[in-house]
Amino acid sequence: MKDVRIEKLARNLIRYSTRLKAGENVLIEAFDVPADFVQALVREAREVGANPVVLLKDNRILREIYRLGDEASMRLAGELERHWMERMQAYIGVRGAENSTELSDVPQARMNLYQKLWWNPVHSQQRVNHTRWVVLRYPTPSMAQQANMSTEAFEDFFFDVCANLDYSRMSEAMTPLQKRMMATDRVRLVAKDTDLSFSIKGIPAIKCDGLRNIPDGEVYTSPVRNSVNGIISYNTPTIYQGVPFDDIRLEFKDGKIVKATSSDTERLNEFLDTDEGARYIGEFAIGFNPYITRPMKDILFDEKIAGSIHFTPGQAYEIADNGNRSQIHWDMVLIQTPEYGGGEIWFDDVLVRKDGLFVVDELKPLNPAALLG
Repeated sequence: MKDVRIEKLARNLIRYSTRLKAGENVLIEAFDVPADFVQALVREAREVGANPVVLLKDNRILREIYRLGDEASMRLAGELERHWMERMQAYIGVRGAENSTELSDVPQARMNLYQKLWWNPVHSQQRVNHTRWVVLRYPTPSMAQQANMSTEAFEDFFFDVCANLDYSRMSEAMTPLQKRMMATDRVRLVAKDTDLSFSIKGIPAIKCDGLRNIPDGEVYTSPVRNSVNGIISYNTPTIYQGVPFDDIRLEFKDGKIVKATSSDTERLNEFLDTDEGARYIGEFAIGFNPYITRPMKDILFDEKIAGSIHFTPGQAYEIADNGNRSQIHWDMVLIQTPEYGGGEIWFDDVLVRKDGLFVVDELKPLNPAALLG
């Protein structure tokens, strides 16, 4: 028996997120994902007359490729996959995870090669800038365990967030925030052990309303590269390239991270020393998905938490570009709801959000009660 939730999600991804048309090519890249969901995507793509191409990957096999790879093998894989991507008008990336830390013992030097020669040419350069793309997780027992939920409860939560939220309605509510960010110069973030100031003047603000990530629910921009000063303490655990971190604290001077500590300070600084751009910020975003209210150790969910922000070391998106270039892009999340210590967002000396709720009338439709009402 077909799961109607799977069919609905596949339909949303094909018809809303990527807006596939007859004759277009779509690459479906699936990591440890059940066949029935990939089949549903293929059926839906053919239903609209598009040409689906499927690339199936296994994280255990990828671990061996990354761990044993060298410059020649990484470059070859990147060149071949970029050739595929150049033929695509759309991309759907679906990631399952039997073990979220599968890549944790891959040497950092090998992961850097992967990022530089494989990931960046295929995804940062080609896919992000030249296709209509959407990425999402697929619910697994491993994800449920990370979220401290039963498998069944997590699946119900997943499909509520990913298939049932009215993203077109959310999109309308985002527009005033997008316009306000476009008109803002100075931003100040205040929270426990956090007082950070920077400029976003002249840099586009982008709505994320289900056309790029599922789940979605953020507006992002990037800070003027050298404008960041102060301290930020993230209160959300994060896993980056299979390595878990807690209690990340970053200190900035003229845009650069000059001091970084965490539960694994040594490994944190290894990542931040990947290249020059890794110690500068490539994204600032405000999250407000009403279904997501606590960390799950999965960034596609955590960066959308209602009442959160993320402030991202590394590569800037070209669509909201501050000129920063890096092999990494690491979304780190600060939740500002009362349960997590509260906090404030100020735009040009005007308080716009306090303790996770927007306080400016034109932005109140983005508060959870309004989005779910």
